[in-house]
Amino acid sequence: MIEVLAKLGHGPVFLAGEVLECVITFTNPLSASSTSASSEMLAWASAQIHCQFHASENRVALPPSDGSKHDVQAENETVFVPNRGERGQCILSTPPKILFCDLRLDPGESKSYSYCETLPIDGPPSFRGQSVKYVYKLTIGCQRVNSPIKLLRVPFRVLVLHGLKDYQFPQDEAVAPSNPFLEEEEGLKKDSRLADLATELLMVATSRRSLHLYNISNTRGKVGTFCIFKTVYKIGEDVIGTFNFSEGDIPCLQFSVSLQTEESIQEEFQRRRGQPVSFSTHARHQEACLHTAQSSFSLPIPLSSTPGFTTNIVSLKWRLHFEFVTSGESAGTCLVRGSQSEAVTWTGVEQMEVDTFSWDLPIKVLPTNPILASYVSQFSSTNSITI
Repeated sequence: MIEVLAKLGHGPVFLAGEVLECVITFTNPLSASSTSASSEMLAWASAQIHCQFHASENRVALPPSDGSKHDVQAENETVFVPNRGERGQCILSTPPKILFCDLRLDPGESKSYSYCETLPIDGPPSFRGQSVKYVYKLTIGCQRVNSPIKLLRVPFRVLVLHGLKDYQFPQDEAVAPSNPFLEEEEGLKKDSRLADLATELLMVATSRRSLHLYNISNTRGKVGTFCIFKTVYKIGEDVIGTFNFSEGDIPCLQFSVSLQTEESIQEEFQRRRGQPVSFSTHARHQEACLHTAQSSFSLPIPLSSTPGFTTNIVSLKWRLHFEFVTSGESAGTCLVRGSQSEAVTWTGVEQMEVDTFSWDLPIKVLPTNPILASYVSQFSSTNSITI
């Protein structure tokens, strides 16, 4: 028996273009009955990164696959196929790397190997939607002599930030920013600079503030105004907005604000022409606001959510969805006198004519630092199997 343990070096969340580093340890556990004859042998081990794409048959019409490219070797259990048994299509993969050949482990002995690979910068982000899914995994294949291959899959999350692909790192290391107190390998230097660049780009894009004022009105008149200071956010930030109903002509009884994503399939891949867009709500605020002059809301963008993106098949966009309930009567008639005695009691009316309407405000949501997203990731940095 051999235990195989894979541990990701920097958590389970990465930016496209970063270097994924995984330490893979093979151990022959020591037991009371272990003898010199209890040594274990592995013929080889290999590792490869791949992205699986899965689409809902009810929502997405994919072109038929080319059956002429059928690989007979892929059916052989002694051939390393990282996505064997996985649902969907493998749309992206890195070249496989051999970790070792002919490994012998005595009882209690263990050996570790480091796997490093740059994540493709032009791939899709990790996404689990109602219509499609993009899932990234690192697959480690191990084989004993004359035995089937055993696979250890390490799922991880990929965030995509546009603008990194066109960046060229300085060729002269003398002009590149560096820490003189640290000795780093060339790959790690470039990786840290990529993370620093991403942080800088995100800071510039999301720190710009300017007053955006919107008049809220229906067919009968003005209800109020809405104010928001920016429309570009990172996942993990709060969307904050304020309402002013003091200048409205129509009383607003209640409002709700929902933070939503809209997942739409590109027209050529739609199962039915004009099929509706899929919406998902991530946060919601609802408030009764009759006789309220001003109000506000704060909606957090979950760190586990997917920033907006577009591929040749699907598009994901973010928006604020507003719903307003207004009175069909004047504000003064919304209360009635309940007693003729000296102590006057005012109560709400039992029935009221109301009007409802909605409004959508598009916003832009970008990724964040992968380290922050790792804190709430559903994936573990450590995975293991026994073979």
